[in-house]
Amino acid sequence: MYIRQPMQRQFIVNLGILLVLNLIIKPFWPLIIEPAVQHQVGNAAYGEYYVLFCFSFLLNILLDFGITNFNNKNIAENNHLLEKHFSGLIMLKLLLGVLYLVITLGVGLMVGYSDRYLKLLFLLGINQFLISMILYLRSNLLGLHAFKTDSIISVLDRIAMISICVLLLWSKWTGIYMDIMVFVYVQTASYFITAVIAFILVLQKTSKFSINWNWPFWIMILKKSFPFSVLVLLMTFYNRLDSVLIERLLPDKNNYIFLFIEKMKHAKIYQLPQIKAIIQQAELSLNNSGPAQAGIYAKGFRVLDSANMIAYLFAVQLLPIFSRMLKYKEKIDNLVKLAFTLVITPAILTACVCYFYRVKLVEVIYYGVSDSATTFALLMGCFVAVSITYIFGTLLTANGNLKELNTMALVGICLNFLLNIILIPRYMAIGAAVSGLITQFFTAGMQLYLAKRIFQFKTNYRLLITLFAFIAGVLSMAGLTSHFMSNQILGMVITCLFAGFWALSIGLISIKSIIRFVRMQ
Repeated sequence: MYIRQPMQRQFIVNLGILLVLNLIIKPFWPLIIEPAVQHQVGNAAYGEYYVLFCFSFLLNILLDFGITNFNNKNIAENNHLLEKHFSGLIMLKLLLGVLYLVITLGVGLMVGYSDRYLKLLFLLGINQFLISMILYLRSNLLGLHAFKTDSIISVLDRIAMISICVLLLWSKWTGIYMDIMVFVYVQTASYFITAVIAFILVLQKTSKFSINWNWPFWIMILKKSFPFSVLVLLMTFYNRLDSVLIERLLPDKNNYIFLFIEKMKHAKIYQLPQIKAIIQQAELSLNNSGPAQAGIYAKGFRVLDSANMIAYLFAVQLLPIFSRMLKYKEKIDNLVKLAFTLVITPAILTACVCYFYRVKLVEVIYYGVSDSATTFALLMGCFVAVSITYIFGTLLTANGNLKELNTMALVGICLNFLLNIILIPRYMAIGAAVSGLITQFFTAGMQLYLAKRIFQFKTNYRLLITLFAFIAGVLSMAGLTSHFMSNQILGMVITCLFAGFWALSIGLISIKSIIRFVRMQ
């Protein structure tokens, strides 16, 4: 039996637990482990991996067809459906996994990927299947409002990956050289362990489980979840298309050099200083190739992806809460405002700091190399738009406004594709970052407009004025500290402390309102 608690209190308490766990663990992966791997294998090798990783993302809707979002919303509204649906949906997910792998590899063959690319694509496809299964299993926990259990599962795969990679990268006793294939194998093992544990936890919530073929049930579920699947597919395309287009629009004319470098890195002779210097010089010639530019783009997008994790945590918590509140016709205005201010404040601060301190931040993360500083700064500007999307897009999804969201996403894809076609050949990775920035703000603005129109939210002029005052204050402080302070780390710290003080002073964030929500009984 599940006892309903005040939604605002649940949201704050569980979000706090989720944030603490994720902020302690997950930043190690994109900010320490992945940069170390890319530094070791080089931009071109990592760029190939990243392009195929994004390519495997483009069709991953075939793994889910919107089942996860539909299940999250459905179980949140009707807890008793878990026992009825769980067995059938697990079998359906397995069949969709086979379909996804066949189609993904088939498309890879059609676009001319080599055997080496296809092998890596197959492994990345397996990883996508495992990720999709974990997300589906988590949707059951979220639907049941088992937020604490879900919080642990949300970081379990990263704990495993980080632990193994630390041993391989900085320990001699394993004797295993870290290359891209080993990197992918580590991810596969970690996802598999997490999926098994998540399955056991969900199984404990239901009294029966059996594998069976139930075509009528599957067809019914796919019909209901189809609008969700279209939305996920469209949003995936305009979020992940950039790197694939970089590799396609900037052909790799130096592939033979790349293959030579990869073979030499595995040879003992590579350790000789003279040989190492020659190889590093050869790597520089690949800088403008498709894989290398994709690798540079990945450096900036990796940090954005890490930041998006925070906004995404809001979304996964909010979807079942919004769904239940809307079902019972509860007032959502206060929760929407609270969630918006909590996510937009750090998003604006992050974007400003990353712009003014772009060179220093990139050098710190990527071992003194700043080749992605401009791309990084532009992509981090997307964080503000993505944060808005995670709040209002989630609200519209919970309300069932999928037709409007799908139309918005389709327009976003067209805009993103057109801008990439124009900008990538001329500006390479920077052009893709500009395309992404424009597209993300366009789609965020559309979702904000749709939410205001559908829910008839009144324009909160006081909030808007406060928000603009906060932006002006943070921009001014970040600009001053970056220009006049020689110690840039100290400058960033001062800017962040000022932003927190300024947000509280002007009332953008109210500690009293947050405490009041937490104490509600």
